[in-house]
Amino acid sequence: MNLKEKYQKVVIPALKEKFGYKNNLAIPRIDKVVVNVGTGQGLKDAKFNEVVAATLERITGQRPIRVAAKKSISNFKIRAGLVVGMMVTLRGKRMYDFVDKLINITLPRVRDFRGLETRSVDPQGNLNLGFKEHIAFPEIKSDEVEKIHGLEISIVTTAKSREEGLELLTLLGLPFRKQ
Repeated sequence: MNLKEKYQKVVIPALKEKFGYKNNLAIPRIDKVVVNVGTGQGLKDAKFNEVVAATLERITGQRPIRVAAKKSISNFKIRAGLVVGMMVTLRGKRMYDFVDKLINITLPRVRDFRGLETRSVDPQGNLNLGFKEHIAFPEIKSDEVEKIHGLEISIVTTAKSREEGLELLTLLGLPFRKQ
């Protein structure tokens, strides 16, 4: 059973029962997934930006958008218009496939992984994860890696509160640490 089927057959009835929703459209769901990388090293090394773009495209199946600096900051040697990051926004089928892969393949491959912190869920019910190394993803072969970089994943939900978001993500199968 893929993640979308699990949401429709398992999560919707459980959330209806727990929070007493009358309408299926009021039930929280995953809206989008944003994967981004800050390319601070790319200011000195131009090849780093290409490596990051290639790995993001491999991981998500979508070409990343280059994020440019809005202001010049002399202390950080950043000029307006300089590429300071890359991001990909996933929706629909790709989003469900990515979250499914994250839960079942990527998180178990992370070194010393003991579960996600419940405090990673913000008051609006969104989850933010940070990876120190991108090599945990199955598309990345460790012998082909030129430079290791981190990345951040934001799972944005339509939940109205932290409790709703946490319950939705737990029912979908995200492994939260027991407090």
